[in-house]
Amino acid sequence: MSASLLVVGSIALDTLRTPFGDVADEPGGSAAFFSVAASFFSPVRLVGVVGEDFPAAGRKVLESRHIDLAGLQVVPGGKTFRWHGSYQGAMNEAKTESVHLNVFGDFRPRIPATFRDSEIVFLANGSPVTQASVLDQVESPALVVADTMNLWIETQKDALMALLGRVDGLVLNEGEARMLAGDQNLVAAAHKILGWGPKFVVVKKGEHGALLVNHGLGSREGTPVKTICPLPAYPSTLVRDPTGAGDSFAGGMMGYLAAGGKYDFPHLMRAMAYGTVTASFAIEDFGLRRFDRLTIDEIDGRLREYHEMLEF
Repeated sequence: MSASLLVVGSIALDTLRTPFGDVADEPGGSAAFFSVAASFFSPVRLVGVVGEDFPAAGRKVLESRHIDLAGLQVVPGGKTFRWHGSYQGAMNEAKTESVHLNVFGDFRPRIPATFRDSEIVFLANGSPVTQASVLDQVESPALVVADTMNLWIETQKDALMALLGRVDGLVLNEGEARMLAGDQNLVAAAHKILGWGPKFVVVKKGEHGALLVNHGLGSREGTPVKTICPLPAYPSTLVRDPTGAGDSFAGGMMGYLAAGGKYDFPHLMRAMAYGTVTASFAIEDFGLRRFDRLTIDEIDGRLREYHEMLEF
């Protein structure tokens, strides 16, 4: 039986340049990428904010995936969060040209009454103070997972540490894991983070995949409890735009967990595999465009290929 899935995060208009071309005002943002990716597996409840300048076509992208937008705030006269960036060479990292938070800078999430019973809550990248305010408004979720970044580690570490005591899982990239834990060894860093409250940590490693480290998740009856699972990235041959890959990974992972309603370690490993292949589609075109023509059959087919690659 599927579980209800709530995500709270940013919705943006992205302007970017890659070796494959330029785009302007492309719908994006952490909550948008997460929601669309997750929607292939489970219904999604989205809470975010945009200005009046957010295009109808951008809203249509979300509505076409049957994402519940009851929590989408539209600020009269406001301007949507905008990011301008570029990629060069192997496109391993974006160069940020400019950021305008606009309405997202004053975002105070209001969780609709119909969303407060959500069984799974994903706190997309944002201030840990804002993330904590979401948890104050939901009733009794079975699973809470948060994303974070270096900015909050540097500027709001106390609030982030307090948040870690309230979440079941934390998602962050390898540089952020090292920064938060103060340890260059990723496995040691993840174990240190687990000591601050989460039951599991997922470390995103970009083109090198992801690392799952577990402390409090059980296993299926009769199987040993595992503590660590490294997964490689899907070996993509076409990378047009890496923007949103990490959020798409998280969306695929959490959407799969919501679809099954089970949160033990074996299900989380399989969820990470689904997140990996879902993200591999996101990077094949600009913004959310590849998802427009993606099917669950394509995702399942690529998962089978991925599984065969890992057998030995």
